[in-house]
Amino acid sequence: MTSYRSAKSGRYISKAAAARSPRTSVQHQSGSSGASGSRSAITGRFVTDATARRHPDTTITER
Repeated sequence: MTSYRSAKSGRYISKAAAARSPRTSVQHQSGSSGASGSRSAITGRFVTDATARRHPDTTITER
């Protein structure tokens, strides 16, 4: 199952809302690896904590 989260609010959003805001949405697969850290909503890559603090609207912190 695929779900989407907003990088700005951290809330789960619909597929349509994710399509409207692709730069601030993150797609999740159920059964993901469970990695923790901060991830860029734009590139999907993990970023440092300092980068996440500088760009809070476009990063997701995973635990």
